[in-house]
Amino acid sequence: MDDHFARIERLPPYVFNIIGDLKQQARAAGEDIIDFGMGNPDQPPPAHVTEKLVEAVNNPRIHRYSTSRGIPGLRRALAGYYGRRFGVDLDPEDEVIVTLGSKEGLANLAQAITSPGDVILVPSPSYPIHAFGFIIAGASIRQFHLGDSGTILSQLERALHHSVPKPLAVVLNYPANPTAQVVDLSFYEEIVEFCRKQGVYIISDLAYSEVYFEGELPPSILQVPGAREVAVEFTSLSKTYSMPGWRVGFAAGNKKLIAALARVKSYVDYGAFTAIQVAATAALNGPQDCVEEMRQRYRGRRDVLIEGLRAAGWEVPAPPATMFVWAPLPAAFEALGSLEFSKRLLREAEVAVAPGVGFGEYGEGFVRLGLVENEQRIRQAARNIKSFLRQGPQATEEPRESVGS
Repeated sequence: MDDHFARIERLPPYVFNIIGDLKQQARAAGEDIIDFGMGNPDQPPPAHVTEKLVEAVNNPRIHRYSTSRGIPGLRRALAGYYGRRFGVDLDPEDEVIVTLGSKEGLANLAQAITSPGDVILVPSPSYPIHAFGFIIAGASIRQFHLGDSGTILSQLERALHHSVPKPLAVVLNYPANPTAQVVDLSFYEEIVEFCRKQGVYIISDLAYSEVYFEGELPPSILQVPGAREVAVEFTSLSKTYSMPGWRVGFAAGNKKLIAALARVKSYVDYGAFTAIQVAATAALNGPQDCVEEMRQRYRGRRDVLIEGLRAAGWEVPAPPATMFVWAPLPAAFEALGSLEFSKRLLREAEVAVAPGVGFGEYGEGFVRLGLVENEQRIRQAARNIKSFLRQGPQATEEPRESVGS
């Protein structure tokens, strides 16, 4: 039997699984791993949301098939959110669709619009689905370095000039995962003007729109006049309302792209469980003080982590947004590379982080830390890391500082 699956062979080993397997082994051996590796919120959803879920589940008719586009009330709720937050007027009928999280939405959109050999411009470092969703769909990926946002337009121009065929789409993600970079509306204005002239679609990932700490509120690309001619934007309830396991996300914007996504989804899913969609509607339409509480929680954790790392001798910039810290490897450990450094940190400090190389070529030399442990655990992690760094890159395991040190 032929075991040659060409599409699967385009996918390299998933770097995060390497750390994940080591983490599971350590926990099975009784080690207490402080886990910053995954952006997995540790708090429950707001009480009024879970109460609505319970109420909805008790409706005997709600357990039937749902609809792949999402129930009308949830699509209207997302349109209402865009109106309040961004001043953008969306038609919930043909400019909004509900997805099983933004990750599924991105992957299914890639299947919907991509032909083998199409060129997609993807930032590096970036969240893996931004590239691999299109690779799975048969596209060719051209990466641009996600450095200073002021250089991105020139990189896109260069990529457009040197790409045959012309790129079909460009993927953007701000506030960025993993780098936590932010942009203002003028950045999107330039990108939209360029892509409209060149006939290139824009796929914007705005999953962290509400996780911000300083400066202006993160904007939506759909605020730019004319953006809906070329742009579609993905959002999610996972981080804003601590609902990652619920798998509720959205795509909004360009009608052709929304229709293409809807057509693919009509073949592959019946949508999220209706009770979950009803509760998600309550999240968007209900009291929003829980969102500010979420921001303050991540801000506090960020400050404790940055302070602890600096006290340990690891200089790391404080992120202005997202639930992540993007940390350059300590100078003495740079030669190890991000994967080996992450392994050593797990083994010798009992701290799990995500190696930067898992986010693309330009992620090498960094690790990502998710703000998903409480402040007491963060302080303990900083003490463990301090002891680890003190030993140096050539050291083997030695006893770490005690909790009270």
